Amino acid sequence: MSDSFGNAALTNAATSALTPNMILYLMNEYHMDMTTGSNIIYMWSAVTNIAPVVGAFMADSFVGRFQMIGLGSVVTLVGMFLFWLTSVIPQARPPPCVNSNNICRSAEMFQLFFLCFSLGIVAIGAGAVKSSSLAFGSDQLKREVFQDNARLMERYFSWYYASYALSILVALTCLVYIQVNMGWALGFGAPVLLMLFSTLLIYLGTPFYVKLKPKSSLITGLFQVIVASYRNRCLKLSSQSEDIQYHQKKGSTVVLPSEKLRFLNKACIVQDPQLDLSPDGEATDPWRLCTVDQVEELKALLKVVPIWLTGVVLSINISQNTFPVLQANTMDRHIGSSFEIPAASFGIFAVISAILWIVLYDYLILPIASKMTGKPAHFSTKERMGFGLFLSFLSVLVVAVVEGVRRSIAIKEGYLDDPEGVIPMSAMWLLPQNSLTGFAEALHAIGQNEFYISEFPRSMSSVAASLLGVGMGVGSLLASSIMSTIDDLTKRGGEESWVSSNINKGHYDYYYLVLAGFSLVNILCYIVCSKAYGPCKEEVMEEEKP
Repeated sequence: MSDSFGNAALTNAATSALTPNMILYLMNEYHMDMTTGSNIIYMWSAVTNIAPVVGAFMADSFVGRFQMIGLGSVVTLVGMFLFWLTSVIPQARPPPCVNSNNICRSAEMFQLFFLCFSLGIVAIGAGAVKSSSLAFGSDQLKREVFQDNARLMERYFSWYYASYALSILVALTCLVYIQVNMGWALGFGAPVLLMLFSTLLIYLGTPFYVKLKPKSSLITGLFQVIVASYRNRCLKLSSQSEDIQYHQKKGSTVVLPSEKLRFLNKACIVQDPQLDLSPDGEATDPWRLCTVDQVEELKALLKVVPIWLTGVVLSINISQNTFPVLQANTMDRHIGSSFEIPAASFGIFAVISAILWIVLYDYLILPIASKMTGKPAHFSTKERMGFGLFLSFLSVLVVAVVEGVRRSIAIKEGYLDDPEGVIPMSAMWLLPQNSLTGFAEALHAIGQNEFYISEFPRSMSSVAASLLGVGMGVGSLLASSIMSTIDDLTKRGGEESWVSSNINKGHYDYYYLVLAGFSLVNILCYIVCSKAYGPCKEEVMEEEKP
């Protein structure tokens, strides 16, 4: 089990180390403008977040979890090695700019293809590892010696997430420091070595692993309901349930489908028992006849979609990780007279804030609230998600205000045409926005996960775990679209784009005000969706308590 721990932590540290300074690498070495570089990072982030869903489906249905992790580790290693080559082979990137004339050649088609191909391979490989690491580790606890130890499983999940957080801290500090102070070749070479150790580690424990065979995936079952309900669309639904025979899963307590989204009920109607069912009671064609459980699982998923969509807008705000690096790069980042915090390391404050919130919530906020009310206090998942959305709105609003002040100082000090000039403004002004982002992400992500897990049937726990990642992926795609649209609209007529590569000439304060507007509208949409959803299961249980 420790080998799977190590593999997941090392893989996460290696891949997370590429993101923070990526915008500086693309702008300085590939001579990209801010919008193009950001869009590449957004697309890369989207693939990274969506790939685990595809990987989980492949692992559960065809390949198996160990094979998926092993293959993903090798693919990630190859992708990172190819990306490292862009920093050591001069021909893999454009030549340096001619400083005297400020002439910079754009990347050639092959150079861009090689860059994007390597990043794509990293995203796919890392997604494959991430899709199965947590579940594969829990498989190891199914040995007879561990089966009766429920506390061990709880401890496993705690240590898994602790190692995940620690790997991010290592990436944002040590690995980013190497990139800034020792050059790109060494900075991108260190993650390759970590990925090599990660790959060796997972294969060293091969003889000792519990390897469960792949079986039918729940995701397949959801698609089967969609196909079956379409193929049976001509069936008429009777208002009398006793007139219809529904296909039930063996041992299930769910006898009849619910009345909501009734058109999906056609997927589980038995038309001819002799033709539709095999002698053992299974469907002869699972793409024409599904169980009542499968239908209810799809209904549960569709029911949470509106609330899930409001989380996508928060993901748009969280995915804004390119401009903050350029912003910090122009500010005084010194602590004392000698040490300077790398611009890309300021994201660590968001991580620390998220961890701090988790600790404070359990050990300070809830006890104080309980003492004030005189009874055990508890904030529902929907309340925490809503507060997370509000804090996310505040975070982008603070970014807009701080950027407005920073830009004014830069222009006043004569740095209008020098976007890399360091202004007399402390980078500590960035701590509030990073802290609010960390608090918002912790509140919303944890609340969202708990909401899905509590609302879905137990069989859908894997889907619940995937929804957050898919939301992050969709958020990255929307962030790319928003930035491109604002760039196109604001540079018309020869005007300077709001998202210009020269952040002193651009208006990122206006850009973040637009995001704040989206966030405010999103909060109102969330309130409507939350009320329309009705009480969640945990709220019903609270009301039923004496």
